[in-house]
Amino acid sequence: MTIWIALLLVLVGLGGGLAVGSGLVAFITVLDIIPRLTQLTNAHRYIRAFEWSLVMGALFFTLIDFFHWGAHLPLFITSVYGLMAGIFVGTLAAGLTEVLNVFPILAKRLHMDGKLLYLLMAVVFGKVTGSIVQWFLNL
Repeated sequence: MTIWIALLLVLVGLGGGLAVGSGLVAFITVLDIIPRLTQLTNAHRYIRAFEWSLVMGALFFTLIDFFHWGAHLPLFITSVYGLMAGIFVGTLAAGLTEVLNVFPILAKRLHMDGKLLYLLMAVVFGKVTGSIVQWFLNL
């Protein structure tokens, strides 16, 4: 690998990291995730702890991904972790669609105004099926 290809890879990697990081920060600040979370949990005095836990979690899992660290845990523990991570991602996606009113707009454009429940269930079953296929095929 030549020096130019290595420099191009570094440039692309840094550009991608900046884009994803900027998107995350914009997402958190535009939707007021931390203030809404403290409001829902009635924990206004812990707002700094929420902010620091978000930053430290992002840093920790970035280091895990970057250095390819791993933990060989029993199947039960990884199953519980996977279930909790799936619930978190699902509720986050549901909250985002609620905030952005995605489904009503999509239903109107697909001419499914009275069938919003069917559209929502199709998305749910599609996500569940995709997750199960990914899990069983080790993708």
